[in-house]
Amino acid sequence: MGINSQVGLTEPRKDVQMTLPDGRTFEGALGTTVETFFEAAYPDPSAPLLAALVDGDLRELSWPVRRDCLAAPVDLSESDGVRIYRRSLTFLMITAIHRLFPGMEVFVDHSLPFGGYFCETPKNPPLTEEQLRGVADEMRRLIELDVPIQRERVPLTEAIEIFAARNELDKAALFQTRTRNSKDYLNMYNLEGYRDYFHGYMAPSTGYLRYFSLLRWGDGFILQFPRRHKPRELLEPRHSPQLITVFREYGRWLRLLGVENVSELNDSIAEDRMRQIVLVSEALHEQRISDIAGQIWARRGDVRVVLIAGPSSSGKTTFSRRLAVQLLARGLRPFALELDNYFVNREATPRDANGEFDFEALEAVDLELFNLQLQALLRGDEVRIPRFNFKSGQREEGKLVKLGPEHIIIVEGIHGLNPRLVYTIPWERTFRIFASALTQLNLDRHNRVPTTDTRLIRRIVRDARTRGYSATDTLARWESVRRGEKNHIFPNQEYADVMFNSALVYELAVLKPFVEPLLLQVDPHSPQRVETKRLFAFLQWFQPVAADLVPENSILREFIGGQALEDFHWD
Repeated sequence: MGINSQVGLTEPRKDVQMTLPDGRTFEGALGTTVETFFEAAYPDPSAPLLAALVDGDLRELSWPVRRDCLAAPVDLSESDGVRIYRRSLTFLMITAIHRLFPGMEVFVDHSLPFGGYFCETPKNPPLTEEQLRGVADEMRRLIELDVPIQRERVPLTEAIEIFAARNELDKAALFQTRTRNSKDYLNMYNLEGYRDYFHGYMAPSTGYLRYFSLLRWGDGFILQFPRRHKPRELLEPRHSPQLITVFREYGRWLRLLGVENVSELNDSIAEDRMRQIVLVSEALHEQRISDIAGQIWARRGDVRVVLIAGPSSSGKTTFSRRLAVQLLARGLRPFALELDNYFVNREATPRDANGEFDFEALEAVDLELFNLQLQALLRGDEVRIPRFNFKSGQREEGKLVKLGPEHIIIVEGIHGLNPRLVYTIPWERTFRIFASALTQLNLDRHNRVPTTDTRLIRRIVRDARTRGYSATDTLARWESVRRGEKNHIFPNQEYADVMFNSALVYELAVLKPFVEPLLLQVDPHSPQRVETKRLFAFLQWFQPVAADLVPENSILREFIGGQALEDFHWD
């Protein structure tokens, strides 16, 4: 079937036209797939094409075009393209393992910063190097054959039987909730006879999945894939011992709670066990914060400055206050030194490549003044702390401060772990903490709950409550926020002395009733509608939990409100 670049068709028509962002229009027979149009339009794309925005809606490349439309390609350098690639690659890997080792259960556990998923075979010995080479060879064989990945509508009862027969009871349990809803079917994917469910769209065939590797890693292995900024390359794997420790600790917490996936969380809600889940989850957080305060107290003769950093909506503010409470209980007097008050005046703020003010650059902070006053405070001198007026964009005079030897200074901000921030203080005189919400509760063994989605949902709720922003506003800013995190926060996380995981196993069940009404207000014609639909589809798997179960000092209260620590004065 040919694709022509034509305009001006006459009736009656048996064809359709696709218009691209650059104004080109292509014509094809009714039912021609998006993939076929794009093969004609983009014979040599700079990054692999994986989906399309058709009249503003996300569509698979296998989608048949039955009306004239506007279409934009989605490639591996974009977030939707990345999700499709990783999801499809995971399906390919699981299919290859099933072929070589029938009955072996594979769990996709968590992500890694260099681009990869840590996977385990908990009921079998870890795969050997030779076995992993065999799996990789089978994956490449299927890639060379360019096997179609076919979407099938399967009766729900049949799908549950498939999962139960494979002993994938987590999947079977997750879909039991569908029997109580309107849909009596499940969209599954088929790769050469192996069928599985994945939450979201897929690549049309295995030929799109050429960039990957399989590596032995601890007691499991890594499925490695490209990152967005280098869509045709694999980054050099690097060990992140702090991150691995945090994930292992959180995994231990999930096992302790008996909630290792969403279906088990929903079961806990149905069985009226949520009060216990909430109390134990919060106790584990408090135990960890107390442990961190103990480490600081043990080094009190040397450490006078605590630096805290983390990405957006990681709960840094509440964590800092709860840490201050624990330090006070140990006889130390915490003092909050707000980094935002040291912004340079607006006209001196550096600009980004687009000529816009770059408030997230380290140079947006007056490093010289910050370090001079930090040294003076540590000496016990009286210092007038600046106060930044965000409305005028100018620094103003603030309060006079004088600290004693019992004080410990806490600095929280996105640059907290940047070695250039406190260049006048020896490394060993500081204690560095990285806080983030590292979600490890997954939908099932093959479908992850992305950490960024948890933070995004937190931020939508908080922005609406505290800043009056709509969900559309927050979604529109999110890409810029993520870019700033990648440039200024994540590269420094391994400088931390400790990491604190602010994720709570129950939080999405609590956040769901808060965020869904906000998402409903997103204009269905806005560019944010694709992300809105994705979040709605994701949240459908969670049963709601009442907010009154959440303790007043919980990190979750930073987002939903009602926080006891909001007016806590700790300096």
